[in-house]
Amino acid sequence: MGPLAGFRIVEFAGIGPGPFAAMLFADLGASVIRIDRLTSSGLGIDLPARFALLGRSRPSVAVDLKHAGGIALAGDLLAKADAVIEGFRPGTMERLGLGPEVALKRNPRLVYGRMTGWGQSGPLAQAAGHDLNYLALVGALHAIGRAGSKPTPPLNLAADFGGGALYLAFGMACAMLEAQRSGKGQVVDAAMVDGAASLMTMFYGMYAAGRHSLERGTNLLDSGSAIYETYECADGRFISIAPIELKFREVLFEKLGLPYTEDDGPELRSKLEELFRTRTRDEWSALLEGTDACFAPVLSMAEAPHHPHNVARNAFIEVEGVVQPAPAPRFSRTSFARPQTPQSQGEGTRSALADWGIPQDRIEALLRDKVIAESRPEKAVV
Repeated sequence: MGPLAGFRIVEFAGIGPGPFAAMLFADLGASVIRIDRLTSSGLGIDLPARFALLGRSRPSVAVDLKHAGGIALAGDLLAKADAVIEGFRPGTMERLGLGPEVALKRNPRLVYGRMTGWGQSGPLAQAAGHDLNYLALVGALHAIGRAGSKPTPPLNLAADFGGGALYLAFGMACAMLEAQRSGKGQVVDAAMVDGAASLMTMFYGMYAAGRHSLERGTNLLDSGSAIYETYECADGRFISIAPIELKFREVLFEKLGLPYTEDDGPELRSKLEELFRTRTRDEWSALLEGTDACFAPVLSMAEAPHHPHNVARNAFIEVEGVVQPAPAPRFSRTSFARPQTPQSQGEGTRSALADWGIPQDRIEALLRDKVIAESRPEKAVV
């Protein structure tokens, strides 16, 4: 099921964006096999397996990549795959004997997806880093924060998952599509710093046109505007308003019973702060939600899955007692299967290798030699 049904992808387990990209492929129907280490969490998350949601919907095969037999097994899987995802530092796969040159020589149609922070080349290519660092280098972090404050670390969505995983998945999908025409695979060098820079495209255009100031918290979309802002309500909860267009601002002011004004300075902000504190968040929702005032209540992760719109859209699902975001986007014809609970390391070793055409006698021999390992499913945590 799903638009990617029939595609086979090998994932070398890592942390963050690599697993997220693999999850996206698996959610949409690709057959993804995750190569985990024999010990420690390949996802880098100290959680029981069923809560490590980035590992959902694909089997885990525990392989010793320090053993020649493990390298040979991984090479055989790459020979059967349409694509591979790896997120090691540049040169690691080459040292293992599994780099693009070797893999593409054996499987010329292979799309080789490489996920790194700084990219495969450049002065910082071998340095460690995280989302905050990549945002810092491309001008994004400097732009995030209130006026007069220092840059504010956001959740690691923009560089890790937006600039990293989504660009990797999009790049790989493009290369897989091209490979169907040309019969030739290629390397996709997806760097979080590159993707984070790309996400800033609109703002660089605004800055070049003199429409975006380098001073934080003074612009329309960075908390500098009174009508693109969050406000505290009588119950201590918050609402968000964002009527950027004048016609939507007219709706907001009419609903609030305020005279229309295009003023967007401190006076309007103070007036809105005072007004929104007179009612609870839910009372404001009853008045403004669903109108063109560009309004939404600020919901917590505990609340969001229960909002009527999210319920109607099936935006969240529950799998074995764990509430989580549903696969996205939606497809009119090639609908996808319900996500499966993430496996513990090695839980799918025997069955997944068999599904990928590895002979049973070889699987048994690798198990005896401790080149691969299998584990039992973890019991649900109550």
